[in-house]
Amino acid sequence: MTESNPNARLEAFSDGVFAIALTLLIIDVRLPSNVSIKSTAEFWGALLRITPLIFAFVLSFGIILITWVNHHNSFKLLNKSCSAFIYANGLLLLAVAVVPFPTALLGQYLLTEYAAPAVILYDSAIALLALGWIFMTRAALKYKLGKSEKAVAIIRENSRYAFIAFPAYVCFAIIAIWFPLAVALVITAIWIFWLVLGIKLKHE
Repeated sequence: MTESNPNARLEAFSDGVFAIALTLLIIDVRLPSNVSIKSTAEFWGALLRITPLIFAFVLSFGIILITWVNHHNSFKLLNKSCSAFIYANGLLLLAVAVVPFPTALLGQYLLTEYAAPAVILYDSAIALLALGWIFMTRAALKYKLGKSEKAVAIIRENSRYAFIAFPAYVCFAIIAIWFPLAVALVITAIWIFWLVLGIKLKHE
């Protein structure tokens, strides 16, 4: 039997990696075991102290979710695959799998004197995502994997976005050495923009 979707196994494997990464994000969001809670006020105070953890979780969940939606939509543009594209997809999945680690660091150190290295590592993970998109889109274009001229045009546009995003996040990582909180807020604003834009395009 001929497989109707030549990328079905690749997409299913990718979905599994996305799902695991999303699940791992919540593991570090918990009250410290050494916190003594003897009243409702202390309970709310303990929750307030883990606000950075919750913030990092929500931000990373949003980033991975948006990446998964874009990944899903990108596969709709293809009617075949090749080794270069599969390995490029692997690079993107590597970035997705890495995200939970800097997320935990960001949540733990964002409001401390060690915020700079935490934000730098987090931003570097996002830059790696952009690099994965660059290799995926370039492979799709080079080996003519698009199923139509319209699909190729969309892939080319996505490639341009990735080429803009990668150096931008590299610059953010450098700026985070001096202004980590500002960079964290900028990254958050950027991904909120992509979320709103994605929802808007979905309904057009």
